[in-house]
Amino acid sequence: MQHIVEGFLNFQKDVFPNQKELFRSLASSQNPKALFISCSDSRLVPELVTQQEPGQLFVIRNAGNIVPSFGPEPGGVSATIEYAVVALGVTDIVICGHSNCGAMKAIATCQCLDPMPAVQHWLRYSDAAKAVVEKKTYATEEEKVNAMVQENVIAQLNNIKTHPSVAVGLRDKTIHLHGWVYDIESGAIRALDKNTQDFVLLSDNPGVCYE
Repeated sequence: MQHIVEGFLNFQKDVFPNQKELFRSLASSQNPKALFISCSDSRLVPELVTQQEPGQLFVIRNAGNIVPSFGPEPGGVSATIEYAVVALGVTDIVICGHSNCGAMKAIATCQCLDPMPAVQHWLRYSDAAKAVVEKKTYATEEEKVNAMVQENVIAQLNNIKTHPSVAVGLRDKTIHLHGWVYDIESGAIRALDKNTQDFVLLSDNPGVCYE
């Protein structure tokens, strides 16, 4: 814990003073243009990977970058999406998975999650992706996990379209959806191309979009 406290003290002493005007402008309002939904995994830091300053990304992080379909009892993810779209007026929504995702590995390898019933229940929102993956065969476990990561991004993109605020934005063409997979080792991002349904290198296809 001490290194976290020391990090804050360093921020307060050396970082904050150099960005004082930025934080002053953010003190009373925010105007992010994108909602970024990613895994809680400590190895994926949205602001670092996208090189965005405070105030530029509205972020949701949870195990498996999951977006439950809209239902009669919407939870925190649903409320945050709605706030981002209706109150903040974000124009882009990114759902970003990542390599070696523990949640997706647990699903792909059928790990016993009995000691973690909340996690087990949460990962049921990836059942559509699991069903697709289970219909195919893979040479290695790693290949299967990678497929699960990609199919889960696709499943969550489908889920988010069930949210009324997002559905309206897509109809009015005021919102664009993006599906990404971040590779921790290489730093590369592959983005889902709606036309081909393939994940292509974002560096080679910077304009690629899912919806």
